[in-house]
Amino acid sequence: MPEFPYLTLEYLATAVILLDEESCIAYINPAAENLFDVSGKNLFGHAMRQVFTHTEQLDNAMLQAVHNNASYIEHDLVLGTPAHGKLQLRCTATPLQLDRKCLLLEFHPMDRPLKLAREEQMLDQTQANRLLLRNLAHEIKNPLGGIRGAAQLLEQELEKPALREYTQVIVQEADRLRSLMEKLLSPQNASHYSALNIHEVLERVRSVVLAEMPEGLTIQRDYDISLPALVGDKEQLIQAVLNIVRNATQAMRGNGTIILRTRVARQMTIIKRRHRLAVMMQIIDDGPGIPPELRDKIFYPLVSGHADGHGLGLTLAQDFISQHQGMIEFDSEPGRTCFTVLLPLQ
Repeated sequence: MPEFPYLTLEYLATAVILLDEESCIAYINPAAENLFDVSGKNLFGHAMRQVFTHTEQLDNAMLQAVHNNASYIEHDLVLGTPAHGKLQLRCTATPLQLDRKCLLLEFHPMDRPLKLAREEQMLDQTQANRLLLRNLAHEIKNPLGGIRGAAQLLEQELEKPALREYTQVIVQEADRLRSLMEKLLSPQNASHYSALNIHEVLERVRSVVLAEMPEGLTIQRDYDISLPALVGDKEQLIQAVLNIVRNATQAMRGNGTIILRTRVARQMTIIKRRHRLAVMMQIIDDGPGIPPELRDKIFYPLVSGHADGHGLGLTLAQDFISQHQGMIEFDSEPGRTCFTVLLPLQ
């Protein structure tokens, strides 16, 4: 028998895993690596139950296919993965007779139509958010000049130098807010794009957050150091990731663990466009999770789950990521919330 044409599976959008006669992984295509967020070279020779959890339905599908020597379809398969928790899939198990017996597993995410609908809704919401933020920035920018001028006049009337430090704080914060408002009001093409290392972005965020909350918070790194350079606005990306991480720390009240993870995502569809390669950043925390009533509107302006929150952090993060032709997804349950940022590699 001729060798199995693995090359034909490399470019499939369908996730495919090939098991040998010992039911161990012999091949996994890029779409499956992306779906399960795993590296194929680390899985070869492992049984499925060594890699995944909740494999009872999968074991049954494989058994039925082998027993009947025919394809078996499990329409509502739940499979546990290390990176994404439980995935709901449709699985087809097909026995093959090549130079030896093997089993071909095809996986289709059941939530793909829902995901496309969410992307459409998110794109529309991002446009609406951007308009609202521009209007809000315009209204905030005008009084800032008056606040700054009043602080400078007050400083001239103060005799004690120690008191002038407070007016300097007012001036500096007014300048910072004015700069932020100008960025929100400026057109997208005013961004400063250049080649950058995404890990420099994450390291900056990590150092800032740990400086803000030095006790009780642990930030772990899980980086793929082989990632190529990304073209983007470094300051915007830092602000976007910083807002997500700060949101996580607020949810955990400064106590818990955050994981910063990077991977290469292959054959990704991001906002209706297919990309051969993309950078995937994940911010994972072990906090209480996002309340169900907020999950559909977490990116809306002025929506916050915290009493002292202003509800703009995730809105700004989504806006900055969308300007990079990327998107933000999240999955949340008590004890694990994962925000995934996808940025296409040009």
